[in-house]
Amino acid sequence: MPTRLSVNINKVATLRNSRGGNNPNVVKVALDCERFGAEGITVHPRPDERHIRYQDVLDLSQVLTTEFNIEGNPTEKKFVDLVLQVKPAQVTLVPDALGAVTSNAGWDTIEHRSRLIDLVGMFKEAGIRTSIFVDADERMVEGAAETGADRIELYTEPYAHQYSIDQSLALNSFIKAAERANALGLGINAGHDLSLDNLRYFQQNIPGLLEVSIGHALICDALYYGLENTIQLYLREAKAGLI
Repeated sequence: MPTRLSVNINKVATLRNSRGGNNPNVVKVALDCERFGAEGITVHPRPDERHIRYQDVLDLSQVLTTEFNIEGNPTEKKFVDLVLQVKPAQVTLVPDALGAVTSNAGWDTIEHRSRLIDLVGMFKEAGIRTSIFVDADERMVEGAAETGADRIELYTEPYAHQYSIDQSLALNSFIKAAERANALGLGINAGHDLSLDNLRYFQQNIPGLLEVSIGHALICDALYYGLENTIQLYLREAKAGLI
């Protein structure tokens, strides 16, 4: 299956919030992303609402026509209640620390197994596809499978960091993790610091990669190339060899 591109619009909300008001309009940008070819929209609301606000999530849920992916820390009751209210196509469970600038680690699916089983069961009962954010570690992949999750999202910052130094070495643990996920029947998503520079190599070498969620690099590139052109460039990299 071709890899789908989900655009994370958190940075658009960050820009809006920096001046107040509603410029840029988060909902309009999300709809434009869909119109320009994005196959999904991702948001990651945090308790302090420093970028995406909970009201944004509700507003987006009324108008999006592609897959809606809500990321966040399920230890926050407000987040859980929001997801159950909206019922997006997918929820991605991320173990954010309070005050963290951005996500910086995957779940320890062994230590938090019982809690994750409860959460996954609750979201799946509501008809929501559930993905668990994990490091490229076969043990964590196995732990994710034991929770009943539908997918994992591989945390790709270590790959992006190593890519410019040694491309082959950068991929080793990710290939092993993906192969283990495939063997266990888990779907594979990926995200964090993927860019026009490193996306194609990742996509071409990770077996069974279903979706990439990209925000920071894509929005930065849009400042230079324009949003429509940038989304097309990312789609080309995500589907290398297919289009």
